[in-house]
Amino acid sequence: MSDLFDYKKEMSELRFTEIQKKALAEAAASAARTPAKRRRPVFRTALIAAAMAAVLVVGSSAAGILPSPTEIFAPLFGGAAAQTEVIDKIGHPIGASDTVNGITITADAIMGTEYNAVIVYTLSRDDGARFFPEGENLDSQMLVMGGFGGLGGIKGGSHGSSWFVDEDPEDDRIQYVEAVNMDYPVTKATVNATFYDLCYWKDGQAEPQALYTGRWYLRYEVDYEDCSIRLGGGETFSQDGLNFTIDEVSVSPIGFRVAYTADQEPVWSGAPSGRQAPQASRESQRYLENVEILLTKTDGTVLDLSNSGGSISPKDGASVCTKGEVLTEILPLEEMASLSVGGVTYEIPHS
Repeated sequence: MSDLFDYKKEMSELRFTEIQKKALAEAAASAARTPAKRRRPVFRTALIAAAMAAVLVVGSSAAGILPSPTEIFAPLFGGAAAQTEVIDKIGHPIGASDTVNGITITADAIMGTEYNAVIVYTLSRDDGARFFPEGENLDSQMLVMGGFGGLGGIKGGSHGSSWFVDEDPEDDRIQYVEAVNMDYPVTKATVNATFYDLCYWKDGQAEPQALYTGRWYLRYEVDYEDCSIRLGGGETFSQDGLNFTIDEVSVSPIGFRVAYTADQEPVWSGAPSGRQAPQASRESQRYLENVEILLTKTDGTVLDLSNSGGSISPKDGASVCTKGEVLTEILPLEEMASLSVGGVTYEIPHS
């Protein structure tokens, strides 16, 4: 098994078609990647299938006036005054695009931190016709799109979630949103990646059906203001027979990241292809899921982030672990009171 074990409990029940296996092989050549739990945007959504999720990508410059990041992100992550203020500060327009077989994929905007990023793409028909066949929409089928590279291929591992949004089922476009948490810093990096073959599943189908075929080659520069703040490091806690040392804790209006070291290496065991062995699942829980992450808001609301995705890197009898996630809505720092990791609580400054 790889030293870097990207964990998400949903992977334990995955089964792959030959099409999916092909996509997985290409993805593995670039970076290990697993999905986070399904997210709930404002509009109709469909989660990208785990094995087929494309990673952050973009390409050549598009002409015309670019929409502002607030226009792009506010409907998806909150449009209150405090939230749009955050978007105005950290959002960055892109406008890069590529057109193949009458379908254009455009990277609209990106926002992020040193380790977290969110990007929104628009997929549109150049002839202006309805994007889905008549009578079809995101509620009637699940979309999947192949791809690899992007931020997930810059360096190290990543995990995240991806979903489609369709504001108007009768128009010629849909949006694709991707949220990712990285093991390595990604600001000021050049992204190169590929999308291919937008397909769909309908109830009763054994294989995905092609909706639009092609390969879209995309490229852009990661450029946004890191709005995260560091909260501490060096604190310790113990649980499940392990002793942990917290290496780093950071939080931002769009997400969080924690890194900690366990004093043992996990014990893995083999499993059939496409499945996670029970022993591996238990070990992952000890090192990742069972490490409680709680974000408390100033109004007293507690967000349990313990199920966020993460990675385990065993080395020399210890294990370096990371956990992180992009939040489901923008949460200004002024509305955060504290973040606790394994029972160690960090107050969030508001200066």
